[in-house]
Amino acid sequence: MLLADRGYDADWIREMAMKKGAWANIPPKSDRSDPICFSPYLYRARNQVERFFNRIKQCRRVATRYDRLAGNYLAFVQLASIRLWLAARYESTP
Repeated sequence: MLLADRGYDADWIREMAMKKGAWANIPPKSDRSDPICFSPYLYRARNQVERFFNRIKQCRRVATRYDRLAGNYLAFVQLASIRLWLAARYESTP
């Protein structure tokens, strides 16, 4: 499944996704004349993923990618993810 925002609503992008075996869930632009299939529920999941990446990029090391090796970068992304998860989990606990 291809999840993208409204800026990527083009017929050629939808056709390319279909050729690759994916379904494009892209909200239609206001000037689109023919109706398309769109799921707002799946689009909300895309928004959650995008907000996660925005929060994880607050870590300077992730945003600037100081690590040369992909394994080291992935390890720090995982550490930053754990840090965010712990902060969210224990923030609401009294």
